[in-house]
Amino acid sequence: MSGFILRIVINAVSLAVAVDLVGGLRFEGKWWMMLLIAVIFGFVNSFIKPLLKLLTLPFLILSLGLLTLVINAFMLELTAWLSRGLDLGFYVEGFWAAFKGALVISVVNMLLHWATAGMYRQ
Repeated sequence: MSGFILRIVINAVSLAVAVDLVGGLRFEGKWWMMLLIAVIFGFVNSFIKPLLKLLTLPFLILSLGLLTLVINAFMLELTAWLSRGLDLGFYVEGFWAAFKGALVISVVNMLLHWATAGMYRQ
């Protein structure tokens, strides 16, 4: 259970860093709302992203995996759309903001997972 909570916190921190660094990503809410957005982001990445990757597998192979960057941007936009429906205050303004945000989130997630590797097992 603590590994699950740690992953949510890592996602929340990654999202917060992306909001801070990338123009076009906005968060207008209380800090605990970012934790809910991180849960939504984790859900989208756990259930929808693998299905989308499976459906686009031929294009992923042809693009040598570069389509994954576009899929990551789409997952961020989907998270913003779902959080807008719940009035959580997370907004993505366009594809390029989502693309840059997804890159920042990926890098920060990777660094935080490395830093906390001994704290839980996946």
